[in-house]
Amino acid sequence: MKRTIIDTSNMELQEKVVSIKRVTKVVKGGRNMRFTALVVVGDGNGHVGAGLGKATEIPEAIRKGKEDATKRLVSVALDENNSITHDFYGKFGGANVLLKRAPEGTGVIAGGPARSVCELAGIKNIRTKSLGSNNKQNVVLATIEALSQLKTPEEVARLRGKSVEEVVS
Repeated sequence: MKRTIIDTSNMELQEKVVSIKRVTKVVKGGRNMRFTALVVVGDGNGHVGAGLGKATEIPEAIRKGKEDATKRLVSVALDENNSITHDFYGKFGGANVLLKRAPEGTGVIAGGPARSVCELAGIKNIRTKSLGSNNKQNVVLATIEALSQLKTPEEVARLRGKSVEEVVS
């Protein structure tokens, strides 16, 4: 995954809580309850990230998750109709996510975890399919992995030493 430092000081980030889980640890004195919150943040303009927060109270876990997600923002290559530039297949753990570009007017066709990531990244037209594990955390991270690997036609042309017209056609 390519990691570039993204300046978040002038970004207006939106957040979406994908899941909240209650985790119990059995200790000598009884049970310790904790919460883990999976949070996705994005600016709706090609930047998205996901983070996990753990705390004894839900609001604190969400805050920590948002903080973690802000540190892990990635850039997404979008085309002129707010779709992805090419089809891609993302993997994380047991989760596999297929992202397919879509024409204008298609909308976001995606399951819950992948939909949150796509909407916050600013993608308006995309088709996705979650394959393998349906674990929400792994599906979110597989989607972000796939989006971070996308390349623009200009990048592909530069890497191959060709013109953009040769690559696109």
